[in-house]
Parts: sequence; structure tokens; C-alpha cells
Amino acid sequence: MTHDPKPIHKPSGKGFASGEGLAARIFYHALRLPLVAILKIWFRATIEGTENIPRNGAYIVCPVHRSYVDTPLMGIFPRHLRFMGKDAMWRSRALGTLLSALGGFPVSRNMADREALATVVKVVEEGEPAVMFPEGERKSGPRVFPLKDGPAYVAARCGVPILPVGVGGSERAMPKGSSWVRPTKIHVIIGEPLAPPPRRESGRVSRKGVREKSTELREAIQVLFDRAQEHVGLHNDYEPGSEPQDPPEQVGGGGSAASTESEEGR
Repeated sequence: MTHDPKPIHKPSGKGFASGEGLAARIFYHALRLPLVAILKIWFRATIEGTENIPRNGAYIVCPVHRSYVDTPLMGIFPRHLRFMGKDAMWRSRALGTLLSALGGFPVSRNMADREALATVVKVVEEGEPAVMFPEGERKSGPRVFPLKDGPAYVAARCGVPILPVGVGGSERAMPKGSSWVRPTKIHVIIGEPLAPPPRRESGRVSRKGVREKSTELREAIQVLFDRAQEHVGLHNDYEPGSEPQDPPEQVGGGGSAASTESEEGR
């Protein structure tokens, strides 16, 4: 006997319930400040590179993704961040309402979710920074996996910079399959902003430019990930030039977004 999955509870319209407006920003920061304090105590979390955070305007935050704790760790950013989350978390009405009010929005991992991509483009165009995990989902191991093109595409479409982020120790704190969060040291490094991919003379987004920026972003994240791991007493041991096994094609946090529109500007 099969059971239909619970529906996704997404807010309709704008306002607090959708993570928009002054009330939503106040609510976000009211939860962010004590959460960051708890994370700093529990994980003895340290942060490097805060001078690289733009003071004004939108940007895309692109962290390496090894643990569920990576998402709350992004609360170290002083701005109200918007973020994607797997749609299963919105099957609970209470949790979905909370996540939406905090600025989150669901994305399906089984297909290129154009609605989620359109939401990212919209919030970034309105001047809000957004978090996109470019590996698409939680991964494991020392090598950064090939990235989805979503972050580079949004950066090109909106003309905003990308901030690569390395997180050291989060997989040790809560690896895949674990239900316990260990109080182990975590270090976060925010890299220098990467310029968005240039558009073609026609103004269209170039698939080639997006892919090249994704490659540059992956290399930047790997350097920061290695440094962050070293800071917490770990070492990313891998053969130079080696590749992890390619993940299944799915969106998660980055998406194959470039294929939706940048086809027009090959």
C-alpha cells in the first residue's frame, strides 16, 4: 500500500509569511543573534574574511556543503539572507511556515526547479543576498564536487558578485546519517567576491561564461575548504587533479539553472 506524500506548504503572496518586509527581517535577526551565539559556544566557531562581505547590495553566498549545520552557520552574515531548502521540510505546515518566514523557499531535488530559480532571481534583483549551495546537496569527503551552474547563472542574470565560503569541521560535527551534533571545532572562511560572468554583447547570459565561472568558483571554494579544515586540525587528503564521483543531476541549492535560459547565448 502506497501513501501519497504530504503536500508542500508554501505561503501565498508577499509579506511576513514569505520572509519579506520589515517584520520578516526583524524576526530573522531576532532568531539569528542568539543562534549565532549558541553556535559560537557549541562549536567554538571562528570566522575569517568578514571584510570580504559587501556592505551594500545583493550577492550570492556559495558555501561548501558537508552537513546540516552549514545552513545555520550562514547566520554569521550580518544581512538578512534568503535561502533554498529541500521541499520535504515544507511538508510540515509548522516547519514550512517558520522556514518561509525566515526567508527560505522550497526546491525539488528531482528536477530543475524553475520556480525556485525564479524566486532567487527575484529576491536578488530586489537587493537581497541569497545562499545557494552550489554542490546541490550535502556531500562527503575532501573534494568539492562539480558545481551546479545556478549560482553563476543568477550572478550573471542579476550582475551581482559571488562569495565563496569554506567551512571546516562541519562534517565531523554532524555527518550524513547522524542525528547528533557533536560539540567540535568549526571554522568558516569567507573568500574574496568573484565578479559575475560577463554577458554577451546582446545582453544575454552566455552558457560558456556561466560554466567558466562555475569552474572558477569551485576552485575558490576548494582552496577555502582546505584552509578551513586545516584550521580545525583536519586535512583534506586527495590527489591533485583528482575528481570525486559526479553526483546525480539535481538542483538542491544550485540547480542546472543555466540550461534554462543561457542556451540563448552560447
